[in-house]
Amino acid sequence: MADPYQNNVYHQGGGDPYGTYGEGGDQEGYGYQGESYPQEEDAASDATEGHDDEDQMYEGEYQGIPHPDEVKAAQRAARAKARQAQAGATELDELAEQYEDIMEDCGHGRFQWTLFIVLGLALMADGVECFVVGFVLPSAEKDMCLSNGEKGMLGLIVFLGMMVGAFIWGGMADKLGRRKCLIWALTINCVFTFLSSFAQGYGFFLFFRLISGIGIGGSVPIVYSYFSEFLQMDKRGEHLSWLCMFWMVGGIYASFTAWGIIPHYGWGFSMGTEFQFHSWRVFVLVCALPAITSLVGLMFMPESPRFLLENAKHDEAWMILKNVHDTNWRAKGQPEKVFQVTHIKAPKTQEDEFIEIQSATGTAIQREIKNKKYFNVLYCGPITLIPSYFSYYGLGVWFPDMIKYLQQEEYESKVKVFHRERVEHFHFNFSLENQIHREGEYINDKFINIQMKSVKFEDSLFEDCYFEDIESTETMFENCTIRSTVFYNTDLYEERFIDCRLENTTFLHNKKGCHLDIDEENDVLIYLVSFLGSLAVLPGNIISALFMEKIGRVKIIGLSMLISAGCTFFLFLSFSQAAIIAWQCLFCGVSVAAWNGIEVITVELYPASKRATAFGVLNALCKLAAILGTSIFASFVGVTKVVPILLSCTALVCGGLVALKLPETQEKILQ
Repeated sequence: MADPYQNNVYHQGGGDPYGTYGEGGDQEGYGYQGESYPQEEDAASDATEGHDDEDQMYEGEYQGIPHPDEVKAAQRAARAKARQAQAGATELDELAEQYEDIMEDCGHGRFQWTLFIVLGLALMADGVECFVVGFVLPSAEKDMCLSNGEKGMLGLIVFLGMMVGAFIWGGMADKLGRRKCLIWALTINCVFTFLSSFAQGYGFFLFFRLISGIGIGGSVPIVYSYFSEFLQMDKRGEHLSWLCMFWMVGGIYASFTAWGIIPHYGWGFSMGTEFQFHSWRVFVLVCALPAITSLVGLMFMPESPRFLLENAKHDEAWMILKNVHDTNWRAKGQPEKVFQVTHIKAPKTQEDEFIEIQSATGTAIQREIKNKKYFNVLYCGPITLIPSYFSYYGLGVWFPDMIKYLQQEEYESKVKVFHRERVEHFHFNFSLENQIHREGEYINDKFINIQMKSVKFEDSLFEDCYFEDIESTETMFENCTIRSTVFYNTDLYEERFIDCRLENTTFLHNKKGCHLDIDEENDVLIYLVSFLGSLAVLPGNIISALFMEKIGRVKIIGLSMLISAGCTFFLFLSFSQAAIIAWQCLFCGVSVAAWNGIEVITVELYPASKRATAFGVLNALCKLAAILGTSIFASFVGVTKVVPILLSCTALVCGGLVALKLPETQEKILQ
């Protein structure tokens, strides 16, 4: 699709409110007021016809309320005065200040809300990707005969792909453009998600999910960098926090669609025994819809003008900014407002700025500011966010696994034990569940068309028995003697018989593939816990969005992490499923505020030329922390809950204290 924002040079008449940032056409600035297309004195656009500036009256004039334009002018004058007084100010600061003034003139309106939805869907796709494998594993295990090791690798491969993708796409977005790289990343995700839904073998499915993860891994670093460059300073923290809500929506979407699709195992089709397309594969396809929708929307969105200015594409940047301005003011019913920017400051290259600061021309203050800022960001930022990811994803695995463990303990406490029973010439036509049979004798009995769930036969005798159409789950025969018995069309393989003596026993037409032993396959708990955990993020998102500009980023991060640490500590007092679910919801709701604060502060601290790269590196480190958290915490389920709780609590307390070292960026102009 042709880009409507490229290859256009526009000349705009009118006043020059930004004339102090450069003169038209010289090496310091790019002018858009020229003499090539002079306007006649009587020329007027249809939009402004009939509007006389002298006839316009500001409603608050008689109440002594300053006009909004006067307030803006005062704020800009104050910023300009502060910049002139700052010895370390650079030409990059001048461009940042001018860009902030332009975004204030463009306003916040229809354009930003449209971009908000489009980029939010990309962030939603990232949230969905984190849940897909967890939901499909029970069914995929059945289709692909996965071992425990293979299931574990499949669970980690997505985070590994997202880690690599964040690192790669973040750097590329600073070189090639935010919009272009996000389109490529989402395209790769969609294509390989589609291929993974049809992959029949474990190897291909693993590979396709890896590449799909690499694709979607670029969404987080690019989305926040992209959206922030269309926001003015007083809107940035709040609206970036609102954007985070789409990750929560992704979790809810994945939970609902999984619950609605996966249990219907009959949905789909088969082509012989080699190709099967069951309901979980339909779910994988449906999970690609947010990425596809975002991809379509991006085709109608422009590149970030801030990125274009950094790469000396001033004409394209000017045209995009004009379009943003006109779109917003038309939607507000003021189409007569004219985009008055005539000059845009030309920034120095990164190399020039680096040489200046390292040389004698750079002041000591410049060097001190740069070193302190990058020390705080490079070290304090990751140390703050990594504990949050480590705890969130680690406990995200521990919570549902711990609930399942408690359920299993309760289930096993209700087991029925049959001792030395003797059954002859009996037809078992009812299912057996949660039973232990010890030292029993079964003579000339028939077990036909039944299910056996958690059934164990110990030291028992089966003689002249007949088993047909048996489906079993966690069913074992231990130290049994089986004579003259036939197993027809069952899933009772020889590995189910531990230390048993098989005499004149026949296995006919055993079921092929992996069958059952996955009784939790359609357990609503899997979907319910994920749904509640995602929904619980909503209050934290709302609070952080409303107070991000009021109390500042650093305080929100510190308070969130310390309160989250308290939530994990109180897990020591949780001995029931309901208590664990309640603490999980509270933890998720509180901890998300720290995520939002760190993401906002990362966007604001780095300059445009390094923003996506820095965000990508930070996000890659966080995905590594997620991998470590899920692996470590899962190993302690059923062993002890002391270690996971202490690890989470310690990590969050340390992260919250380190967060206090981060610089506050509440009123910082985006560099």
